[in-house]
Amino acid sequence: MRRADRLLQILHLLRGRRRTTAAQLAAWLEVSVRTVYRDMADLLASGSPVNGEAGEGYWLEQGFNPPPLSFSAEELAALEVGARMLAGWTDPATASAAASALAKIHAVLGSAGLTPAPLFVPQHHDYPCERLASLREAILAGQALDIDYQDELGHPSQRCVLPLGLFFWGNRWTLAAWCQLRQDYRHFRIDRLLKWQPVTASWPPHISLDGFLQAAQAGAANRQQLAQTTHQSWHRS
Repeated sequence: MRRADRLLQILHLLRGRRRTTAAQLAAWLEVSVRTVYRDMADLLASGSPVNGEAGEGYWLEQGFNPPPLSFSAEELAALEVGARMLAGWTDPATASAAASALAKIHAVLGSAGLTPAPLFVPQHHDYPCERLASLREAILAGQALDIDYQDELGHPSQRCVLPLGLFFWGNRWTLAAWCQLRQDYRHFRIDRLLKWQPVTASWPPHISLDGFLQAAQAGAANRQQLAQTTHQSWHRS
């Protein structure tokens, strides 16, 4: 990230918060605390509407609105590819939102004279992407599910699971969950789900998506990436 972009990002991160520490800003921006101190000193010296000091935290003066963020050509290209993947491999509601976003990205790319990325995602498949919506809702609600499942050999089983996350592997989605039958973390291919329904079940306090990744030996890098993806603190007041 260019330094000018980082300074603008700091203003956006401070907006709507009473007080934000340098350590919090450093974690969100993935830079050192020392770098944040230098950036804040420059913002204060430039007359930006920032208050605070090192060790006490920083905040914006009331009523200030920073200018909107802009995307680079590389960022727009990445967003375009991501929207194509969502349009081809998610549930209808998410695919529709991705298609709408893709149209807006195309408009920006076209007005800037940029060529769309030559990466495409075929949408002609019989995969049951429509199942993602209800499974996603159960995850967000912390809702346990009774499922009928069929393994790769065609053997059926009934489970009560606590859904934790959905993972895409290029040609299939899997549901990460805590299985009460096995008292352990398991993953289930959503195309092998025969049926599922919400139920009332206790949720052990130690169960988490990070715990699933640890059990799967996903590695520290993958766990850190997940933490960064699921705990975007600048979206919270």
